Amino acid sequence: MGNHELAQVNIARMKAPVDDPLLKDFVDAFDSVNALAEAAPGFVWRLKTEDGNATAIRGFEWDVRGTAGVLINMSVWESPDTLSAYVFSGEHLSIMRRRREWFHRVQEAVTALWWVPAGYRPTVAEAEEKIKHLRIHGPTPEAFTLRQTFPAPGVAGAPEVHDGRFCPA
Repeated sequence: MGNHELAQVNIARMKAPVDDPLLKDFVDAFDSVNALAEAAPGFVWRLKTEDGNATAIRGFEWDVRGTAGVLINMSVWESPDTLSAYVFSGEHLSIMRRRREWFHRVQEAVTALWWVPAGYRPTVAEAEEKIKHLRIHGPTPEAFTLRQTFPAPGVAGAPEVHDGRFCPA
């Protein structure tokens, strides 16, 4: 989207620790699902450690609520369309369909999208704020969902940005 890229975070409250047999199928799919994401049209970047995944990255500790912990998936894409094409295709979709086996059902928002300047890589702390914002305010230009997106700043119809915050045009 020109000077902006789409950041996304999604979190999952685990039913068991990552090394538990309950999560084996999910963990076994990491490498192939991550490789598919990285090869997908529109993929820009994903949060990962030196071992290639994000399971060791801590964050969202305030959202654990009696679970085995929170997994974080954060990435940057060219647009909502490219992210959506990946999320709802192939192996990723088959893993998503099984998520209730491994993760607790959550009523609050667990996925947030927001625009970042091209080349910028969001932090876990920023992602936490976006999830909190979405839970409190619902979809806004500051944090939104694939079901209700907002145009990138500078695109016709997009809100203006002042001091890093979106404001109505």
